[in-house]
Amino acid sequence: MSDPGSIACDTSQRHSVALLTPAQMGTANRAAEAAGIGGIAMMEAAGAAVAVAVGGHWPMQPVTVLCGPGNNGGDGFVAARHLEAAGWPVKVALLGTREKLTGEAAHAAAVWNGALIPFDPESLDGAGIVVDAIFGAGLARPLDGQALVMIDALKARKIPVCAIDVPSGLDGASGLVRGDAAPAELTVTFFRKKPGHLLYPGRALCGAIVVADIGTPLSVLNAIAPDCWENDLGLWQASYPWPQPQSYKYTRGEVLVLGGATITGASRMTTLAASRAGAGMVTLAAPAEVWSIYAGSLTNAIVRNFDGAAGWLDLLADERRNAIAIGPGAGVGELTRGHVLAALTTKRAMVLDADALTSFAKAPEDLFGAILGPCVMTPHAGEFMRLFHFDGDKLQRTRAAARQSGAVVVFKGPDTVIASPDGRAIINANAPPQLATGGSGDVLTGFIAALLAQGMAPFEAAAAGVWLHGAAAAEFGLGLIAEDLPDALPKVLRKLKAQTAPSGT
Repeated sequence: MSDPGSIACDTSQRHSVALLTPAQMGTANRAAEAAGIGGIAMMEAAGAAVAVAVGGHWPMQPVTVLCGPGNNGGDGFVAARHLEAAGWPVKVALLGTREKLTGEAAHAAAVWNGALIPFDPESLDGAGIVVDAIFGAGLARPLDGQALVMIDALKARKIPVCAIDVPSGLDGASGLVRGDAAPAELTVTFFRKKPGHLLYPGRALCGAIVVADIGTPLSVLNAIAPDCWENDLGLWQASYPWPQPQSYKYTRGEVLVLGGATITGASRMTTLAASRAGAGMVTLAAPAEVWSIYAGSLTNAIVRNFDGAAGWLDLLADERRNAIAIGPGAGVGELTRGHVLAALTTKRAMVLDADALTSFAKAPEDLFGAILGPCVMTPHAGEFMRLFHFDGDKLQRTRAAARQSGAVVVFKGPDTVIASPDGRAIINANAPPQLATGGSGDVLTGFIAALLAQGMAPFEAAAAGVWLHGAAAAEFGLGLIAEDLPDALPKVLRKLKAQTAPSGT
């Protein structure tokens, strides 16, 4: 099993981008109350934060607040009171009756002095904005009854929505929709984001996300020990392998890239990406029959020709080649299987992508059993399903895949999830839509391989590579094609270096 390393940053940096499940958020709230922060005080702070967010996002206009029967509804009552105090025309509709409310929600409803209107679609008449405080992130069942009717009406009318915690119907742990959910233009959540804010389809439903401080002590995170984070440079910046004054090409590592006999462009992009991402040397292993194609087009790398399994073993014999990238354009079949298994016997750092994964679709256990050293797999959805057969949401499936394979798994997509065999996970959120272009994954393979070659641990290298991949795409902008990504990376790195503390240089 590969050693995924550890996130090399201090506790405060990890905690600042921690993602909490609804259950963990419940633990945080109970710990806050035990520390002397009352539930009523936190609800008051939450509702006030919603009112401030609404006022900062929209001009004053009539607002309908839809309150559910739990604490999410209590937050809505507080928000309604603060908005009304600021001069907003406010109507409140309650799912259920005041008499059935309990705890802090009952208190918040009692403090609301305005009228309650029936909880039906007519309550939306005249509203310029709707505050969705029906259900929070911990909803345990699909929406039904009056709540579902209301959500359908919200969607049909297309009134701008501010959701409290999450849009009602969205599972905060998974990002999946339970029954139905109306998209929000603005979502106000508290203390920390939840995985469902970043995982699709939840991410598309939340709109702009505001994380409000409601007085929860940061110390509660020590007891929770979060194991999931939003990808952020603070997670891996301290261990980023910047060139040192005494560096030379072999101290910065050498990446060996396997080239294919038919699709030659993919591994060439991997090679260029590895060079741009800082590898001191990059060698592309080209099948003898197409050596001239590679050699004539790559000036940034050494191109070595080889013939069959014996030739590949000769290339692997050079231990200076401390990171190996296999998959882009390699071809699907027994030949690639053999090359992968041979490379894994070296126990050197590996990135496996594309054809290197699909070649094991009929017997994935052969691959998993051979992983004895640091390894990162980077499947897209189709490749993932060929190797792994797990139910659940994307976060659960990626974690299960990492445990089964013994590799760090990068499950690519607009909400890329990076998981370690020990259960830690990172969700990426900086990837712009223009990354959806052929070959972008080949570039990612090169970025990660270069970081592994320079000594980053697999979990950190994967997270950094994914973040840099998204940042480079954003830096280039529209019109991106995959080969633009390596050329956009230097500007991203210059900005990143400028933000790095002297101890990280």
